[in-house]
Amino acid sequence: MASNTFKGFVYGAVAAASYGLNPLFTLPLYADGVSADSVLFYRYGLGVVMLALLMKVQKQSFALHRSEVLPLLVMGMLFAFSSLTLFQSYNYMDAGIVSTILFVYPVLVAIIMAVVFKEKVSPITMFSIALAFVGISMLCKSPGGQTLSLVGITFVFLSSLSYAIYIVGVNRSSLKDMPIAKLTFYVLLFGLSVYVVRLQFCTELQVIPTPMLWINAVSLAVFPTVISLVTMTKAIHYIGSTPTAILGALEPVTALFFGVLVFGEQLTPRIILGILMVITAVTLIIGGKSLLKKRKIRVKHSR
Repeated sequence: MASNTFKGFVYGAVAAASYGLNPLFTLPLYADGVSADSVLFYRYGLGVVMLALLMKVQKQSFALHRSEVLPLLVMGMLFAFSSLTLFQSYNYMDAGIVSTILFVYPVLVAIIMAVVFKEKVSPITMFSIALAFVGISMLCKSPGGQTLSLVGITFVFLSSLSYAIYIVGVNRSSLKDMPIAKLTFYVLLFGLSVYVVRLQFCTELQVIPTPMLWINAVSLAVFPTVISLVTMTKAIHYIGSTPTAILGALEPVTALFFGVLVFGEQLTPRIILGILMVITAVTLIIGGKSLLKKRKIRVKHSR
């Protein structure tokens, strides 16, 4: 049992850290003039191929019910929009700050569930929402004291919001019980169509010029997509969704680490405090929901 728990935490850490590698492989492609649309076309296209191979190995069916096609199409559009706005934000802000603001999506999920589905908001959730937005406000100035790009902040907030809507949409639709590999395969496949259209049916697709940059493109499909997906699924199997989600705090930490180490991004005490506030807020929301569920289970058993 202890061994399985340890495996679960390792898988959860690998899932979060591998997703945090997005900027590490994206920024070198940008530096060579490859557009966000082209980068995402390669990421989604290669990801679809890899997931298809994974499903073949696992002998999963590709068949869809008619009722699943429209929800998958909508989720694919949402997922593609989230990726596009995230990758656009890298052009305006440091990757570490982008990844931290993106990490507020569990807070936005809580807000959506409260506003749209009238889910009761606990005091912990209210405190966490306030803490997250104070933390984000502390990240809205550069190390030199200048206000960060409003365009960049808008892009990453839209990315986080559309991902939050995606999560709620999947959990509230007929896709809820679909295997994760199959769900992600079709979401990426439908999402790929967004970039095909934006690239004028691939007539404006930029060719990746060097083998080194191809390594970056393939790594984008391997690490933040396939490896992150597989290890996250295994982590949830071993330790459950709540600890796995809390380990997601390693996403912005990983992006921040490589941003400072590889791309020379700066850290100040204010930025560090803002990042810690956001991570704490998200952890409290996830942990608070877990405690609430356990309390409800205890009440049910006592009746």
